[in-house]
Amino acid sequence: MDSEKVLMKGNEAISEAAIRAGCDAYFGYPITPQNEITSYMAKHMLDKDRIFIQAESETAAINMVYGASCAGSRAMTSSSSPGISLKQEGMSYAAGADIPLVLVNVVRGGPGLGSIAPSQADYFQSTRGGGHGDYYCIVLGPKSVQECADFTYRAFDLAGKYRMPVIILADGMLGQMMEGVVLPREKSPAELPRRDWVVGNMQNRDPRHITSIHLVPEELEQITLERYKRYDEIKAAETSYEYSGPFKAGTVFYGEGETFADAEITMVAYGTSARVCLGAKQLAEKAGIRAAIFRPITLWPFPYKALGKIAAAGAPLLTVEMSLGQLVEDVRLSLLEAPGSSSREGVHLLGHSGGVIPTEEEVFQEIKRILGK
Repeated sequence: MDSEKVLMKGNEAISEAAIRAGCDAYFGYPITPQNEITSYMAKHMLDKDRIFIQAESETAAINMVYGASCAGSRAMTSSSSPGISLKQEGMSYAAGADIPLVLVNVVRGGPGLGSIAPSQADYFQSTRGGGHGDYYCIVLGPKSVQECADFTYRAFDLAGKYRMPVIILADGMLGQMMEGVVLPREKSPAELPRRDWVVGNMQNRDPRHITSIHLVPEELEQITLERYKRYDEIKAAETSYEYSGPFKAGTVFYGEGETFADAEITMVAYGTSARVCLGAKQLAEKAGIRAAIFRPITLWPFPYKALGKIAAAGAPLLTVEMSLGQLVEDVRLSLLEAPGSSSREGVHLLGHSGGVIPTEEEVFQEIKRILGK
């Protein structure tokens, strides 16, 4: 399977990439539309003599991940929206104890049990921490099966490098769709970084205590401030996005130093919505409209400065999302990075909820309406 393109579901690509990234402990609980992850890991983790446990609940699963990571494992869990909500206490504990882990959310319609159809309505939950307290998680938003594999592979390295949770925020469409994917090579145990902070193996050293509880307020504040310095390092080093200019294919950028000013309108979207926008862009260009797409890849940290430079050029922004106005809030915040452009009137929203996916023609018609064409 190395270097060959294989046909896989997004959920399967996530699973295989996790195994190749060195994931040696997976804990999950079944829920649609991410069940293929649990099923795939049940077979292939055990084939490699690695740890797989179907926990008794989502709450149990996230705490098993916490414990396995403390003991030195590259640990992972996955679920879909209601199950992710149940994991939020454990995510806050992991963030507060600086525990690396990977969590995959294959988002379904909500709120509540909602539907099993694709959605992007967990954006706020993922990009604003989700659980209690002051913390963030790195959030990666794939738009293809290939990126489901690539971003999962990358997530384990990011989690270990910065000692924090990393979220893969996919949606039911990406999890269930099948595409060709070139899988990353499998890492050998010798390639995995040493963790000199884990518990266990105390024969020749003093015990270590990993915890998120600090009862002296000033001490807790200082620890949190130190963590926020690390967040600033992540913003500087890991922020990434894709820009597809008028009549041009997309280019992925790391950092926020580029400027773009030749579009009549820029669509802002991620995941499945970004795929829809690509079709709408093609329809617009056939009609002679210079349309662009700005796709945040890191949903946290969000590329505010890069999008702010686009907004500063004066062309309207159209946010397309499978929720009723979550991504659009970060688009509006980007205006603070646009010198002389503090008005929100240039930001438009096309949003759907409950599992409804926008269509290319619908987005194209909204482009024409905004531009008066």
